[in-house]
Amino acid sequence: MIRVLLVDDQPLIRSGFRVLLDLEDDIEVVAEAGDGEEGLALVREHRPDVALVDVQMPGVDGIETTRRIAADPGLSGVHVVILTNYGLDRYVYNALRAGAAGFLVKDVVPEDFLHAVRVAARGDALLAPSITRRLIDRYVTEPLHTDAGAGLEELTGREREAVALVAKGLSNDQIAARMTISSMTAKTHVNRAMAKLRARDRAQLVVLAYECGLVTPRGS
Repeated sequence: MIRVLLVDDQPLIRSGFRVLLDLEDDIEVVAEAGDGEEGLALVREHRPDVALVDVQMPGVDGIETTRRIAADPGLSGVHVVILTNYGLDRYVYNALRAGAAGFLVKDVVPEDFLHAVRVAARGDALLAPSITRRLIDRYVTEPLHTDAGAGLEELTGREREAVALVAKGLSNDQIAARMTISSMTAKTHVNRAMAKLRARDRAQLVVLAYECGLVTPRGS
């Protein structure tokens, strides 16, 4: 059972998403919150698999909520998906940097919304190749984090190759096929790269891969 927490200051949005989620046999909404502060408290209480968090809220916004969740070792199993009205914007990029697993525009069709929840619960990034290219094309020229690329020199050649394929939006199975290895080995390469680069999940691994120059927009 996938356990979901809804965090949005608009009750109508929360109720609409809840109706969709409650119809699914494999998904359970464990709680709702109207702001980031309440959302953080409920995340710590319920430890959901997925937290759907509005990017713009009064008080503690979605980016800060994401940052605090990502910084808490006890919440490492919580995958944050940012909800936005605006598509790809600075808020979304900053949320990915803060540790979000991906993002959804609120007018997403129900089938894609439910698919995204399941993808996030598995720990995969909600970044299709086309979204990755738009993301990087728009923001790759921004100054890097001071710690961007820390651990890059520790990556093996195969781990670097796996990270480059993750940045192109490939799944572990697709990476395995491209590298002619098993899916388990592909997953191992990706997980070890995430640990060495201190990336919380695949979405943050994609951002770091571009920020540290391991992958370039031309290569995407």
